[in-house]
Amino acid sequence: MRSIRELDTVELIIDAQGLLDSIRGANRVIDAGTLRALQQSGNYVVGLFDDSEGEDRMVGASIAFFGEPGKRTMHSHITALLPEYRGRGWGRELKEHQRQWAFSREVGRITWTFDPLVARNAHFFLTVLGARVTGYTVNRYGIFGSGDAGDESDRLDLEWVLADIAKPPASDAVVATVEIPTDVEGMRETDPAAAHEWRLRLRADIEEQLSQGRRLAGFDTGRGYLFTA
Repeated sequence: MRSIRELDTVELIIDAQGLLDSIRGANRVIDAGTLRALQQSGNYVVGLFDDSEGEDRMVGASIAFFGEPGKRTMHSHITALLPEYRGRGWGRELKEHQRQWAFSREVGRITWTFDPLVARNAHFFLTVLGARVTGYTVNRYGIFGSGDAGDESDRLDLEWVLADIAKPPASDAVVATVEIPTDVEGMRETDPAAAHEWRLRLRADIEEQLSQGRRLAGFDTGRGYLFTA
């Protein structure tokens, strides 16, 4: 059993900060005071709880805030699960809850960014959820020591159009592919120099494809990023 609930007490907010710190490392992605302010001002601040065997343990959290007035958007700051709870479909359930919550408030689009080197996220965001790539930025947040393990923070921008989920491109529409490692997160722990080489290689490959007017239209676990004309 599991449940998704609003984090509407100080105690739950502090638990969520601890959870996110444990997942993302020493460089905190968000503090308890900011979480509380977002929650109290009507934004999306929820936890995913494991209710099995009489437990009530927070194992994931998701935070999003409203975008510019008039654009009917939200920006998803972070959605994270403890490693041992990944691969069960719970992350998809959490994002679907976010989608329905946004729909109920007349929000039509959710945006976020992610590291294009992380294959599991590329598959989840582009293939499973059907988000669209809208941009690419080199070293968006500078160099920090948590999610990117001290490497430069290149990012893909995503837009999730909630009423128009993107489909993978047709095979005959794919004009180029760009490979990425299967587990760059593990590589960053065992061989950070090799992970940085992948960063530079991927940066060059993506910029080359975009310079030719191609569009990053999907991801395949065997081939990598899929580009169309």
